[in-house]
Amino acid sequence: MPANASNSSTDSNASASPLHAAVADDFAAVNRTIMQQLASRVPLVETIGQYIIASGGKRLRPLLVLLAARALGYQGDKHISLATLIEFMHTSTLLHDDVVDESHMRRGRATANDAWGNAPSVLVGDYLYSRSFQMMVEIGSLKIMDVLSSATCVIAEGEVQQLTNVGNPDIDEAVYFETIQGKTAMLFEAATHSGAILAGADPQQEAALQYYGRYLGLSFQLVDDLLDYQGDAKTMGKNVGDDLAEGKPTLPLIQAMAAGTPDQARLVRQAIRKGGLDHLEEVLAIVRDTGALDYTRARAEEMSAKALEQLDSLPPSRFRDSMADLARLAVERQN
Repeated sequence: MPANASNSSTDSNASASPLHAAVADDFAAVNRTIMQQLASRVPLVETIGQYIIASGGKRLRPLLVLLAARALGYQGDKHISLATLIEFMHTSTLLHDDVVDESHMRRGRATANDAWGNAPSVLVGDYLYSRSFQMMVEIGSLKIMDVLSSATCVIAEGEVQQLTNVGNPDIDEAVYFETIQGKTAMLFEAATHSGAILAGADPQQEAALQYYGRYLGLSFQLVDDLLDYQGDAKTMGKNVGDDLAEGKPTLPLIQAMAAGTPDQARLVRQAIRKGGLDHLEEVLAIVRDTGALDYTRARAEEMSAKALEQLDSLPPSRFRDSMADLARLAVERQN
């Protein structure tokens, strides 16, 4: 087990964030529930589960469950279980993604597959998925089960679609958005949608929160893809150009090919097909010079603005204010 792994706490910097202040007690309860629900008769399950859950991050998806439910006046306690199982679903996808991508670093430290190997990572990911469905049953809402079970299918399809996109420079913007809707935005959407259902939202509010989550997730992924070409390993926890190295045709590259000269487009196409970092410096210059980074940021800002519009359906509260802050953070962040 890596020296910096934690056996005792899932507390992260997220709990101290101003974004979490409105639901600080709820968030602490989620952290406790995570620890309780990770219990297993197989020690390696707990070890790997705790390692990846304690690895930092903003815990946005469980936070969205809490904020959505509270913004609609929910006074029960099932939102704690709902937020926990959403985090388990997310964590399981991280474990599986790192194996598929052969990743060695996430959030500035070794991935679970790098530390323990691929097989344990995949199997613990399966355990967390299974545990999340057990908790889903305990919540006892068929409508929530329908939303979340459908979401898992869409997420899996999105991951497969991303895999089939690798090395293909002919992916267009429409396919790109379809892919990130599945692999990233769907769980954001499911978090806010299920939180709304739990709180007994009326149809207008339920739809508003569903779409808020969708647009927020799209904005976050667009900025992630942008930062891959202008961030750095220290702030992001991964290396600049990782997407290029994997041959992923993300929006900065798609737009660079569309807006660049034939020679520039040809070089980017070659870089996507080949993968690796042989042409990293040239590609970085092209995405900058063609305005592809500015274009990607503009699309992220568009999605953020759409998310903010959805909040007009909610009554004023500190919870709604925090959701508005999240939409703005999506495009302002540097990691």
